[in-house]
Amino acid sequence: MRDLIFSMGVSVDGFVAGPHGEIDWTAPDEELHRFHNAETRKLGVQLCGRRLYEEMLWWEKTDPAAPDVERAFAAIWQGLPKIVFSRTLDRVEGNAVLADRGLGETVAELKAQPGGALEVGGAGLGAEASRLGLIDEYRLFVSPVVLGGGTRYFPPLDARIGLELVETRTFGGRVVLLRYRRA
Repeated sequence: MRDLIFSMGVSVDGFVAGPHGEIDWTAPDEELHRFHNAETRKLGVQLCGRRLYEEMLWWEKTDPAAPDVERAFAAIWQGLPKIVFSRTLDRVEGNAVLADRGLGETVAELKAQPGGALEVGGAGLGAEASRLGLIDEYRLFVSPVVLGGGTRYFPPLDARIGLELVETRTFGGRVVLLRYRRA
C-alpha cells in the first residue's frame, strides 16, 4: 500500500508561511534542492491545493539559464502526475487533473493502487489530510527562523496524532529534516 507524505518547509515555531503569506525564507540551497529532487523522483502522485498548484506552475517551464539543479527539478515536476483540489479552478495545465472526488476518497483509491508514494502539498490540503487521519509520514524541513505567526504546519485537531521519529538530517544551510511516521 502506498504512503501519503506531508512535506513542507517550516519555521522553528511551526509556520509554513509568515503573517502575510511570505515564504521567501524557505528557498533551498543547492544541497537541499538536490535532496528534494531525489525525493520527488520517488513519488507516484502529487496532491495539490489550488494555491500550491498555482505557485508551482513556475516549474512547468524549463529556463535554460537556470542552474542545473533547478532544471533537473523542473523536468521531474513536469513528469510527475498531479491531482489538484480546487473549488475555483475549472482547468489545469501540464501533467495535472482536477480532483473529481473528495480528498479522503481520492487518497483511499490511490493508496490501493501500485506505484510510488503519494505526497500532499499545500498547508490547507495538508491540514485537511491531517484532520482526516490520512497522512502516514510527516516531513518537516525546519529553517532557523521564528516567524511569530502565519500559516501553521499542523492544524488544530480533535485528537492527538502519535508519531515515531524515523530520521533526522541537518543540511549545510542549517535546515533540519525531521521525518516522522504515524505510531
